Amino acid sequence: MEHTRLNAYRIMWLFVFFDLPVVKKRDRQRATRFRKSLLDDGFTMMQYSVYIRHCASKESLNVHLRRVELNIPPKGYVNILSITDKQYGNIINFWGISEEKPLAKVPKQLELF
Repeated sequence: MEHTRLNAYRIMWLFVFFDLPVVKKRDRQRATRFRKSLLDDGFTMMQYSVYIRHCASKESLNVHLRRVELNIPPKGYVNILSITDKQYGNIINFWGISEEKPLAKVPKQLELF
């Protein structure tokens, strides 16, 4: 049991929230490139400008954090939040029924909820 509790504090989640300009064509290209870089790095889109990634350790989180930082566009706002698996377990999610086709598959880590 103690081993499980230790893992809940070692396993991390990385959230990336952003608001990027998309009025000019060049800004749209940069925003698209940023979103694609997140997907290529294993992030899952929770909402259009909210992406999440499960990291097995703090060290893994730091690697992905650096990758995100390298791809941040020069304009707009990007916020990054890291939390432990234990903290993530305290999030209350409400998943309503949608008639629209989902934008992305639900990650396996979230299928249990």
